[in-house]
Amino acid sequence: MAQKRMWYFPMKVYQLGKIPPGTLCSSVPSLSPSIPCSLDTEDLKITEVQEEVLVGILSIISLLGSLAGGKTSDAIGRKWTIAFAAIVFQTGAAVMTLAPNFRVLIVGRILAGVGIGFGVMIAPVYIAEISPAVARGSLTSFPEIFINLGILLGYVSNYAFSGLPTHISWRIMLGVGILPSVFIGFALFVIPESPRWLVMQNRIEEARAVLLKTNESEREVEERLAEIQVAAGMFNAEKYEAKSVWREILKPSPPVRRMLIAGCGIQCFQQITGIDATVYYSPTIFKDAGIKGNTQLLAATVAVGFTKTLFILIAIFLIDKVGRKPLLYISTIGMTTCLFCLSLTLAVLGKEKMGIGLAILAVCGNVAFFSVGIGPICWVLSSEVFPLRLRAQASALGAVGSRVSSGLIAMSFLSVSRAITVAGTFFVFSILSALSVAFVYTCVPETKGKSLEQIELVFQNEGEARGCKMEMGDAERLVQRE
Repeated sequence: MAQKRMWYFPMKVYQLGKIPPGTLCSSVPSLSPSIPCSLDTEDLKITEVQEEVLVGILSIISLLGSLAGGKTSDAIGRKWTIAFAAIVFQTGAAVMTLAPNFRVLIVGRILAGVGIGFGVMIAPVYIAEISPAVARGSLTSFPEIFINLGILLGYVSNYAFSGLPTHISWRIMLGVGILPSVFIGFALFVIPESPRWLVMQNRIEEARAVLLKTNESEREVEERLAEIQVAAGMFNAEKYEAKSVWREILKPSPPVRRMLIAGCGIQCFQQITGIDATVYYSPTIFKDAGIKGNTQLLAATVAVGFTKTLFILIAIFLIDKVGRKPLLYISTIGMTTCLFCLSLTLAVLGKEKMGIGLAILAVCGNVAFFSVGIGPICWVLSSEVFPLRLRAQASALGAVGSRVSSGLIAMSFLSVSRAITVAGTFFVFSILSALSVAFVYTCVPETKGKSLEQIELVFQNEGEARGCKMEMGDAERLVQRE
């Protein structure tokens, strides 16, 4: 059994290496609001506006990598797209580590962002395509797990290197981030290519060999291979080029439209509910609540990181047992409650002692509910719902929506908070989170335990209820008829 799971580990390590949407920010003392210090005046002299740009530019630029990632992964394969992403990220991290000024730092940040864009697009697609249906949810959650772990290590590294001279400590923090992505270079000699991509290239025997190593029985392998060949038939028969794919995405049929709404919509809701603002700017929130002193702020932000990491681990064990949709309900309703309570606490209790405790509890509660549901499930769903011929490009489109939303939130949080207060900003987030509950109810199907090809049948069923309400029982009946 160990042999059947051996290839998932390198993907997790790669995610740890690409983490810096939060880690590279939060691990540089003055380059991020996550850890207060005086680097902006002692070293690179970074202003507040430059700080916002530095935090948000990575998410915005990563959309370029995500857009290019879909076509690249269809052309050279999922495996070697991972390799390319790692190389680009390593280059960016090295440039940031050696940056003599803000301009060079931004150049490195842009390169890292492109690498991350490739990574956030290809990692869940690769894991979903190579995983057996029974464990796909848990395995596809690993990118989010190691994002959380990377953020946590970013917080911890601030403390670990805080005793070094300012002009050295932040460079070491950035340099350490290169190491995990180097490991993926060695892992590429072990992990296989996606069997579904191999079928698209008519490399059937290679695909069968991969499936034999990730499934329990030869009969199951042959069934899966037959389903994949049927799904890939349109791709090969019509010689789907990138233009054909984008034409179908931009002028979708009703089933594809429902897929796009579900897959891309969940990506956007994951970000517009303010999770990046909560993580990146947690010291700003805690300062507004009344916490004073860098030590107390560091302790509070580390608590946020631990909470986020702990609850994503819980999600791994639940996602393939409880299902996607029940966890999404728990997550979105819980986040809405915590965001509203945080807004109320900051507005009413101000800097009172009780307000500090409630603010920390609300922030930790928000990241906990995020991590147990919409955080990991977003990546699971966006890699499951699209048909094989569209999966790479449509997943790239969803990743672009996620990165744009993340960047806009990160780059505008300080300015918006100054205009309507931190409490007002989180009240807006609570409203958006409430809308995500309605979105899950109307547009998200349950995909637990189904193969990617069976999930596609759900959206193709013209007998579905109006809107996007979908029952997996319909897919079961369709499969039985086949």
